[in-house]
Amino acid sequence: MFDGTAPNVVTPDAMPEARRYSMLEQAIAMAGALSDEPDFSTFENKTGLAEDMKFLASMPELCDVTFLVGDTREPVCAVKAVLAARSRVFHKLLYNSYSPQKKKEPMSREKKIKLFLKRSSEPLMNLQGQQQGRQGRSGYTHKLDTIPEPQGNVHQTLIVEEFEPDVFRQLIEYIHTGCVTLQPRTLLGLMNAADYYGLDELRKGCSGFVQCCINVDTVCALLASAERYIQYKCTKSMVQKVLEFVDEHGNEVLNLGSFTLLPQHVVRLIMAREELRADEFTKFQAGLMWSKKHCDNQPNTDLKEVIGNFLEFIQFYKIPANILMKEIHPLGLVPYHIIMNALAYQTRPATPSPV
Repeated sequence: MFDGTAPNVVTPDAMPEARRYSMLEQAIAMAGALSDEPDFSTFENKTGLAEDMKFLASMPELCDVTFLVGDTREPVCAVKAVLAARSRVFHKLLYNSYSPQKKKEPMSREKKIKLFLKRSSEPLMNLQGQQQGRQGRSGYTHKLDTIPEPQGNVHQTLIVEEFEPDVFRQLIEYIHTGCVTLQPRTLLGLMNAADYYGLDELRKGCSGFVQCCINVDTVCALLASAERYIQYKCTKSMVQKVLEFVDEHGNEVLNLGSFTLLPQHVVRLIMAREELRADEFTKFQAGLMWSKKHCDNQPNTDLKEVIGNFLEFIQFYKIPANILMKEIHPLGLVPYHIIMNALAYQTRPATPSPV
């Protein structure tokens, strides 16, 4: 029963401080418990969707665009709508360029007169049309014009020369499914392709994977792929990271069998680096190994001439005298004066240190 007196209400200010904190902790705990409960109102099956989209791109009869990729013109199929929705570059390539606007030619005097007469007769034609319409309502039938079918379903074939087939196939797979397996062999090409077609998330993912995949087993493959994509801006940053790794692991990298697969100018670039941590005899062996591989592929080349491209980057005076005389000099590949200068440097008296 309400007796007119104010009820005895306990305000938060009147509560003991310990009790206020206790109630706050309980509220936070309840909110956390509610947030931890799974939300069954939304069902997602992204994996299934990705698999279906991957299957879609693998079926030429379900696709409406074919790319002939690389020097071998290897076909890679895709769905234009998916490409256009995911990449503005593809949208412009597939749709804007599909119906180019024709350049208007200047109108001659005769055409201007014919156009004037045509426009002058339009009111009369409209009047006749209205009369025919009234006749139609009184019992005559009309013939409806057929609506032309849209021309957007025409299958297109485009040539892509900028990227390798494996790289472009991975790009198309990512566009359709949202996921792709990154591999060191195609990483640089895929990163540049992502940048070229405006797929920033894929480019960032490739850039982050670079640090994880650079090791002794992959470093030569990464450098070899850089040769094809040297004109793209993403290549420069990645090559710098790879070269820094080579500097730290010079002896290991130079002894790799895959080192012989690198282009000559890349080998020269590595051996000329002051930061390279490799002993001089290892550098000589790497140059010799590369030169022999090159001569095997091109039998008419002279081994001494080929290895001469690397001798200027080797400091022979740092190689012990017994190795110079037993391992290098008998090969007959290093000019005699270089061997003698190296030995003379090693046998010269030490310069006394200043007092």
